Amino acid sequence: MEIDILSEEDNPLLHRRQVQFEIVHDEATPSRLSVRDSLAATLDKDSDEVVIQSLDTKFGMRKTVGYAKVYESPEAAIDVEQDHMLDRNKISADAEAAEAEAEE
Repeated sequence: MEIDILSEEDNPLLHRRQVQFEIVHDEATPSRLSVRDSLAATLDKDSDEVVIQSLDTKFGMRKTVGYAKVYESPEAAIDVEQDHMLDRNKISADAEAAEAEAEE
């Protein structure tokens, strides 16, 4: 799976970057979680800081265009994002509690 960043836009008010990207894949459309992990690795971020908003694959093509929000921290994502988007991306308040414990 190859990821190309099409555009990036900073949003300092919400502590995030909004990213348009394109994926070239060999088989079926990759899962949201595998795309999230690959995009996080490409952007050198933790996967809990990346929220995949949408993935769009045209019929019969091996390209997927997506939109993601990359937050500065998992806490910022939990504060801003809607619950159903956090559920889809497997980001939970448990991650925030575990990180708070690690800081102590």
